[in-house]
Amino acid sequence: MTGKAYDSIKPIIWQNNTLQLLDQRLLPGEQTYITLTDVKSVAQAITDMVVRGAPAIGITAAYGIVIAAKQRFTENPDNWQQEIEADLQTLAQSRPTAVNLFWAIGLMREVIKGLAVDDPVSTLLALAKQIHTDDIAANVKIGELGAKLIAEKCAVLTHCNAGALATGGYGTALGVIRSAFGQDKISHVYADETRPWLQGARLTAWEMVYDDIPVSLIVEGAAAHMIKTSQMSENPIRWIIVGSDRIASNGDVANKIGTYALAILARHHGIKFMVAAPTSTIDMNIDSGDDIPIEERSAEEVFGFSGRKVAAEGAQARNPAFDVTPAELVDAIVTEKGVVLKPDLEKIKALMINVA
Repeated sequence: MTGKAYDSIKPIIWQNNTLQLLDQRLLPGEQTYITLTDVKSVAQAITDMVVRGAPAIGITAAYGIVIAAKQRFTENPDNWQQEIEADLQTLAQSRPTAVNLFWAIGLMREVIKGLAVDDPVSTLLALAKQIHTDDIAANVKIGELGAKLIAEKCAVLTHCNAGALATGGYGTALGVIRSAFGQDKISHVYADETRPWLQGARLTAWEMVYDDIPVSLIVEGAAAHMIKTSQMSENPIRWIIVGSDRIASNGDVANKIGTYALAILARHHGIKFMVAAPTSTIDMNIDSGDDIPIEERSAEEVFGFSGRKVAAEGAQARNPAFDVTPAELVDAIVTEKGVVLKPDLEKIKALMINVA
């Protein structure tokens, strides 16, 4: 099942030598693309969450490097390779947790080092497009492999948005859901609203409705109640399915804040916890989740929404954007290269040996 969303929801478009991003801050009320023509605006768009989701961030950065290369080569063809390093650093600083960002920058940097001085843009653009198309293919494969793990028809719960909007297309966690729903293995989807940016409410629910997949939105605080009470219903929640922004070599998983709590709930209630992510999300350079930098965003995001402040004056706020789920709470990590059940260092190493 590729679904309408694979064909129609396009968060990232390269057209007429420009990068166009679907402004996800405005969804679902308004579908507007913004055109970016310089690397600083690309980095700012990542920081401001015009585009979000680790795979989509990596793809966007790759196209941003193409834009930077064109400008640097035009201005100084003899030293563009040295000067573009500042642009790579600008992109790297846009969001610290999503490892796909650094993965894509690393791929582009290696190609830049080996390029001749003439016409670097066409080579880098071909690589950026390949990163984009490979991500879509990986997501479809993840969807197929994840769906195989769902043995009986059931309801599932997901958090944040790991769909077409967070990737090159189709989605990771939502790719599994799309594939399983197409096989009549999923009866209903529960989507956490995901404060403070409401990615579940604005994005995941929108994608599910778009693909005619039954979805109910719940606040995060309702998850435990819904899991418990559903076990006595005709539509029990049997799986929690999420994406990831970075996976450590031991299988610890960084994902949107609130994911760790869901993993604890899953273990307590005897249901399964699945992480769907491409192998580019696995960071073999870090030993555990303790080494993953956790982005802390502005307190203003917690104080209100859509420009309207609702918090009490004088209150302080903390706004960590991610948390880390220990590997021992993860039942399966599903990648395009295979499935790791009950992940640990040796299993992750074995998986990554097969990654070219």
